[in-house]
Amino acid sequence: MKPNEIHLQDWFRILVGEVPASFYIELVIRATFFYLLLLIAIRMMGKRMSSQLSRNDLAAMVSLAAAIGVPLQAPDRGIIPAVIIAFVVVFVARWVAAKSFKDQNFEKFSQGNIGVLVKDSVLDLDMMKKVRISRERLVAQLRKNSIKQLGSVKRFYMEAGGSFTLIQEENAKPGLSILPHWDKDFNASLKKSNELKVCQTCGTTKKNPFNDKNTKCPTCGDTNWTDAVTE
Repeated sequence: MKPNEIHLQDWFRILVGEVPASFYIELVIRATFFYLLLLIAIRMMGKRMSSQLSRNDLAAMVSLAAAIGVPLQAPDRGIIPAVIIAFVVVFVARWVAAKSFKDQNFEKFSQGNIGVLVKDSVLDLDMMKKVRISRERLVAQLRKNSIKQLGSVKRFYMEAGGSFTLIQEENAKPGLSILPHWDKDFNASLKKSNELKVCQTCGTTKKNPFNDKNTKCPTCGDTNWTDAVTE
């Protein structure tokens, strides 16, 4: 449209557009067709597509959405190109799934790999940086699993799909409190250890006595220590 043809008071153009009324019947047909096409495409890509999206599944969904967007609304565009794109996306997705099943290295390349964010009650800061997850988000996920301090955590994984898996210690040991600092009453209710100090950055524990102002953490190199807490 030309600039002089656009008027803010032209509500008929804004609401209805410049298409004949018969196109809205065609639009219902197109929408129904593309809805069924998406259902078939998702079904052909397997059950994982409908349960949890991986990065490849997400790319497939975006490609399908882009393929149907224009012909769904543009009366001058046919639906055959969208069908061709859908079949190409399904073919590539199925090929990637089959290749990943046979080749573990290709699976790690295409799907991503598992990251260990907490190992034996200590934060892996390098892995956290690699997977781009902040400390606050990590401890929030732990608190979501009713964890109060890192001594309760044996392993905390970030799966390839972005979900989290927690494995707790059978016998919790003293560790770093992950409760919010402003919640002083709750923090005060936790029992503090007289034998152990803990690094406030990564959660590494060290036996007392030592100069906690000058001693560097053997894991992360920080010098900020606090009392370890128990459940």
